[in-house]
Amino acid sequence: MALTRRAALFGAGAAVGVAGSRWMGAANPSLDGVAIVAPAGGETTLNDASLLSETPIFKHIIIKDPPGDALIATLRAELRAAEAEDRPVSIGAARHSMGGQAIPRDGHAITFDTPSILVEGETYRVQAGTRWHQVITALDPLGLSPKVMQSNADFGVASTFSVGAHGWPMPYGPMGSTVRSVQMLLADGTLVTASRSENADLFAAAMGGYGLIGLITELEVEAVPNQLLEPTFQTMPTADFAAAFTAIADGSTPMAYGRLNIDREGFFDDAMLVTYRPVAGDIPPASGSGFLSKASRAIFRAQPGNEWIKRRRWGIETGIGAMLAGASSRSSLMNEPVITLDDRDPTRTDILHEYFVAPDRFADFAAAAKAIIPGSYQELLNITLRYVAQDPTALLSYAPDGPRIASVLLFSQEMTARAEADMTRMTQELIEAVLAIGGSYYLPYRLHATPDQFRRCYGRSLDFLKVKLQVDPKLRLRNALWDTYLDKGFVY
Repeated sequence: MALTRRAALFGAGAAVGVAGSRWMGAANPSLDGVAIVAPAGGETTLNDASLLSETPIFKHIIIKDPPGDALIATLRAELRAAEAEDRPVSIGAARHSMGGQAIPRDGHAITFDTPSILVEGETYRVQAGTRWHQVITALDPLGLSPKVMQSNADFGVASTFSVGAHGWPMPYGPMGSTVRSVQMLLADGTLVTASRSENADLFAAAMGGYGLIGLITELEVEAVPNQLLEPTFQTMPTADFAAAFTAIADGSTPMAYGRLNIDREGFFDDAMLVTYRPVAGDIPPASGSGFLSKASRAIFRAQPGNEWIKRRRWGIETGIGAMLAGASSRSSLMNEPVITLDDRDPTRTDILHEYFVAPDRFADFAAAAKAIIPGSYQELLNITLRYVAQDPTALLSYAPDGPRIASVLLFSQEMTARAEADMTRMTQELIEAVLAIGGSYYLPYRLHATPDQFRRCYGRSLDFLKVKLQVDPKLRLRNALWDTYLDKGFVY
């Protein structure tokens, strides 16, 4: 069986991780005398993937009803109960956001946890809380694959639509571009269908609308034929990456992504472009992470404070890792769980950033990031580069005017007040630099952007607010994103 992309690029690191253990002593700042932010947990709070968003809630219910009248009745009952006591409502699935975007403060938190998938030709109707690995399991025996999904398979389908998430299949925009219609319950209990031709204003607001327009119950989504794909690896100076990446965005390359080196000596100087193209052969059943992929955690997690390890990892990815990679099915490439490289250090947490810039400004972004990130106390573990086509539909689109190169950065952050203050400062500097070159930042992560930065980045947020007030005048559907930025939008 061929190695997955993660196993190929990281798996060889298991051996290096053991052999090089004598050099793994990290140079992170001392935690002596520093208080660690420790979530209290319990039934009266809810947190998310950041572990820094612990929020008091009134109640949390997990809905296991399949699509149908019982599910709608349960949701309507929660809306009525919340209205009676003027409490907010928010719905979610895996809650992998990082700033409370799926958490209603002192409100009713609802989690969907029942898979339901009905395939019809090259489309499928799916219950909102269905996870992507369940979609892959249903589509794979039929020779189909998700047209676009997030890069990890743990997330809920409606959540992907609601946060405007994209993936690394090319040359598509966000996953919402492959959604034909959604069914959702408005705050007053009205059940509506929204698409590009029916209730188009609701569809545009709900796509990337973070659950603030309605409680999505079902989606009709497009699939594509599964393929056997073989990778090629090309290294180059970062200055040459954008041209090479956009040259393959013509529909001939089904999947591709890039990486940059992250050690401080050569920070962002070199790039790697990984392309997957169809090859002949039998397509094996969809699989996920194997032993090597899991074993790679040793070197991946040894990176904070250790520049030697970061350099060795880049050498592995561009060397032996590339040589080990073989053909894999399209679905297997996307069937990766988040937990494969999960952190187990109680003093640190993983924080994502994502920035979108036009291809001709990518070199400017790399230069800005190189000037800002190494001067912080944050430890960059990885940067992945993806192509995202224009999204003219979503009111809160991060690519409204043309295609973008998306830079997904994964940081390891101390769970301390000093680290949070430093992350806030660094984030605002990065956002300001990205806005200055016509780019945008992604909303589902830490809410460190200033209100002014949010407004300048998302120019159609006022249109979003108008739709919100039309369908939810009592502001029943709320979360931390609303509380931080959109509630203040009434003074635009």
